[in-house]
Amino acid sequence: MTKVDTLPVPNMPGVVVHLRRVARARRMSLRVGRSDGAVTLTLPPRVPVAEAQAFVAQQAPWIRRHVEAAPPILTVAVGQTMPLMGQPVPVRAGSGRAARWTGTEVTVPDTDRAGARVKVLLQSLARSHIVAAVDRYADALGKQPARITLRDTRSRWGSCSSRGDLMFSWRLIMAPPEVLDYVTAHEVAHLRHMDHSPRFWAQVEALMPDWRPRRDWLRFEGAALHAVRFDGPGDA
Repeated sequence: MTKVDTLPVPNMPGVVVHLRRVARARRMSLRVGRSDGAVTLTLPPRVPVAEAQAFVAQQAPWIRRHVEAAPPILTVAVGQTMPLMGQPVPVRAGSGRAARWTGTEVTVPDTDRAGARVKVLLQSLARSHIVAAVDRYADALGKQPARITLRDTRSRWGSCSSRGDLMFSWRLIMAPPEVLDYVTAHEVAHLRHMDHSPRFWAQVEALMPDWRPRRDWLRFEGAALHAVRFDGPGDA
């Protein structure tokens, strides 16, 4: 079992580095989470804590730059504003048994479990929007996926397996609709070309001629979608 400890970062109150000792590690390496600014130092099992602390102190300027570049955490709660379909929308108390999207706001009946209920709503909205977009681009391509699944992934917004299974992050429902469309067109194009060759990008271009600015939005703004939290008081 990997032992995890923490170390402070000089001149950065409240910021700690999580130590992760890994048997196969050959050197120390730092990572700062793009969506939460969490700092992790992976190191070989026998590296002394003092050596790790000296490394952290040496890399403090690098750590500061990357932590400050991470988007602020947004915890979904009644009275807060959250992104939905590319727009900031308010979360308000409402009636009924589940969270609802009215077209202008999200309402939740249980303020103590607002985050959990909004998460269920977003997953439902994401499935309907993503399936509709996949159907549209798959019809244009002339190839249908084997199945479509939604997950909360960190490393990718979508994927296509060799069997033709498509996977998407349900967090795409928080992005502008044209960005969600780009990810679906990208993955549908993989049904014909399982690589990122010129032929693949030509297929993406055929499905969506203006795909570049949509991809750029994800590159520059996508981390903020991962910074949205749904774990308020009472949530599982």
